[in-house]
Amino acid sequence: MKFNVFIDGAEGTTGLKIHEYFSARDDIHVLSIDRDRRKDPDARLAMMKKADISFLCLPDSAAEEIAAAAPKDVRLIDTSTMHRVSDGWTYGFPEMKIGDGRKQRDLIRESGRLANPGCHATGAIALLRPLLQAGILDPETHLSATSLTGYSGGGKKMIAAYEDPRRTCPDQRSSPGRYALSQSHKHLPEIMKMAGLRAAPAFMPVVADYYSGMEVMIPIPAAELKMSAAETAGRDGPGGCVLLLEEIYREYYAGEPMIGTGACDEEEGVIYANRLAGSNRLEISVHGNEEIIVVTATFDNLGKGASGSAVQNMNIMLGIEETKGLI
Repeated sequence: MKFNVFIDGAEGTTGLKIHEYFSARDDIHVLSIDRDRRKDPDARLAMMKKADISFLCLPDSAAEEIAAAAPKDVRLIDTSTMHRVSDGWTYGFPEMKIGDGRKQRDLIRESGRLANPGCHATGAIALLRPLLQAGILDPETHLSATSLTGYSGGGKKMIAAYEDPRRTCPDQRSSPGRYALSQSHKHLPEIMKMAGLRAAPAFMPVVADYYSGMEVMIPIPAAELKMSAAETAGRDGPGGCVLLLEEIYREYYAGEPMIGTGACDEEEGVIYANRLAGSNRLEISVHGNEEIIVVTATFDNLGKGASGSAVQNMNIMLGIEETKGLI
C-alpha cells in the first residue's frame, strides 16, 4: 500500500530531512506543489485534502493559521512549537507512559492533530519523566538542564552563517555559544508539562561548531532523590543512586526501539554530543557519585530530535511498522 504525504514547508531544514527519509521508501508518495503556489493557502489545503498525512514544517504563526483552516478530517503533524501544549493536539512522544500500562503511542495511533516534540525538550523529557513517574523526584525540585546542539538545530539561517565560505576561522562561532539567556526558551512549556515538573528548570541551551548531534545534561543532587530503604537495598556505596536510576530507565524504556541506555565511551570517559549524529536513536547514561548524579541523553537533533521522530509518529499514525525507514 502506498500513502500520499504532503510536506508544507518542504524547503526548510526539517522538511528537507523528512523528504530525505522518504526518498528511500517505496510506500510513500510525496505530493508536490507548484513552486509559485507553495505559499497559497488554497493550494496547500487542496494538497492536504489529498494526503493521508501532512507535515507542517513552518514558523509558528504560519502553522497556526493553516492548521486552523484545515478540515478536521485532515491529519496533521506539526513540527513547529505552536501546538505542543495546546488542547486538542496529541504530543508526539510515543515512549511516554500515560498510565494503566499504556504509552503515548496509543493516543498517537488515533490522532488527527499531532504536535512533534522540540529537540531540547525530547532529551529533557526522556530523562525526567521516568524519574517523576517513579516518585523518586519531586515535581517541585529546582533543577537545571544544559543542552548542547549542533548548528543545524538553528535552521537554514544558522546553517548558512556557520557554513558561509567567507567565514574566517577561528572566529566567534568557533567556540560554543549559550543562547536564550532570559530563561524563556520556547521549549520550556512542553518540558514542564510533559515531564511533569511544577518548577521551571534553569535551562541553558548551547550551540557549537558542528553540524548535528545533541547532548542534554541534567545534574540531580542525590539528597533530592526520594528513595526508600527497599529501593536502596543492595545498592550501598557511592554508586547506589546511579544503579537505581539506571534500573529505572532500563525498565521504563524496555522494548523501545528508539530509546535505550548506555551512552558513554567508558574507555575515554567522555560523552560526545555528536556520537549519534545520523541516527534516530536516543541513549541515556547515568554517572556521578554519592552527592551529585548527572543524567544525560544523546541523540541527533535532526533525527530523534526532529524529522526522525516526525516520521516515527507518521508510521504509527498510518499503521506502518514504527521503525520503517529509520533504523
